[in-house]
Amino acid sequence: MGSREVLGQAARLASSGLLLQVLFRVITFVLNAFVLRFLSKEIVGIVNVSVPLGVFWSLFLGWVWLRLLEVPDPNVVSHYGTGVVVFGLSAVVELLGEPFWVLAQAQMFVRLKVIAESLSVILKSVLTAFLVLCLPHWGLYIFSLAQLLYTTVLVLCYVIYFTKLLGSAESNKQQSLPIFRMTDLLPSVTRSRAFVNWNEAKLTWSFFKQSFLKQILTEGERYVMTFLNVLNFGDQGVYDIVNNLGSLVARLIFQPIEESFYIFFAKVLERGKDATLQKQEDVAVAATVLESLLKLALLTGLTITIFGFAYSQLALDIYGGAMLSSGSGPILLRSYCLYVLLLAINGVTECFTFAAMSKEEVDRYNFTMLALSSSFLGLSYLLTRWCGSVGFILANCFNMGVRITQSLWFIHRYYGRSPHRPLAGLYLSPALLGAFALSGGITSVSEVFLCCEQGWPARLAHIAVGAFCLGVTLGTAFLTETKLINFVRTQFSGSRLADKTS
Repeated sequence: MGSREVLGQAARLASSGLLLQVLFRVITFVLNAFVLRFLSKEIVGIVNVSVPLGVFWSLFLGWVWLRLLEVPDPNVVSHYGTGVVVFGLSAVVELLGEPFWVLAQAQMFVRLKVIAESLSVILKSVLTAFLVLCLPHWGLYIFSLAQLLYTTVLVLCYVIYFTKLLGSAESNKQQSLPIFRMTDLLPSVTRSRAFVNWNEAKLTWSFFKQSFLKQILTEGERYVMTFLNVLNFGDQGVYDIVNNLGSLVARLIFQPIEESFYIFFAKVLERGKDATLQKQEDVAVAATVLESLLKLALLTGLTITIFGFAYSQLALDIYGGAMLSSGSGPILLRSYCLYVLLLAINGVTECFTFAAMSKEEVDRYNFTMLALSSSFLGLSYLLTRWCGSVGFILANCFNMGVRITQSLWFIHRYYGRSPHRPLAGLYLSPALLGAFALSGGITSVSEVFLCCEQGWPARLAHIAVGAFCLGVTLGTAFLTETKLINFVRTQFSGSRLADKTS
């Protein structure tokens, strides 16, 4: 398959399910906002921070971790022990479905992934809302049962789909699968091949070590706030809500792009091989795609950062009421908007870097990640002592900045002896930068005079000001970033055409 065909498949994977995913996310967003008004900050902190960490470490330490975590007051969070066990069971169920997820991702089964995950999330949110209203005294039972329902539905969707697909001999998709029956997913020994491919096993071990370190970097602040007790359960709950709200765009837009184009880069480029020694058409296509993705990530991240600063308090007030819009919530979300910009750029640079690195380069990167993990945990603790929960976001920004720098250096060296310069995607026109700066100033002044104590007429006027500034900024981007616009238009129309003909 040529690089252009692979690019079309990657663009289709990233875009064709986006509208459906946005629709499902809007539904769950409304349900979660409704549920939040019936919960305390303490139970949110337990459910979203402490329990997930306990479930993760139970894979390594058994039940030892239970003695390390602070047990909440039973009058505040009831049925804690049983609820945690059910959370652990749901983790086991989800792991059983992991091979199906990997197979669907590798085969670029777009609708399967979107529908399975969206249906699971919606059913989880509906069950949570129902139990919170009807049986609020169940405490942690509510969220553990909802999580178990989520993982069960998710795995069943994949199992049912592949069972039907493998049973249909006439299906074109079935003919392209690397398996012929469901039992092929189980470990087995054949006469023609060894039980373990040691080259792939070494690469898998490298990625496992890297994933373990990224777990520390991604969830590091949760370890600090849980094991060192720098925040109480209520502050943990507010932080987690703001974290989930701030990362909503990242999950909707950046994550599908990263997952889809990682597959594209991995299929088009030869891992660990110099760019000058590969097929130059593939190298050129990869460089063009990387430049466009960097530009798209930068524009999206800047938009969120500039406009998020002036609309954080209003968004939190609409989403969770006074529990979120008062206190540390607004400054947390404003800080997170800056983090989203770094998150967007890092997602694109790392998806290319990990697809092009050799096994030895991945191992060297792991050593850097180990040092970064230690410094990140220490910095999180110190900054939190200094400036509260905002310190976690500042530490994340530092961590992300270091990772971006390392990935940019790899990309620079990778294309150093070729005529392609994909890092040009990180440059914006002066006119567009001016539009961003002007919009940031106008919306900040609008927030001071119109939000958020003057009632809904003033709030609507504040929203109108932001909409006008956003329109001007996007219009400027449309006129100045013609190369990116052409790339998005070409790939989107191509993916939509592929959807109609498939």
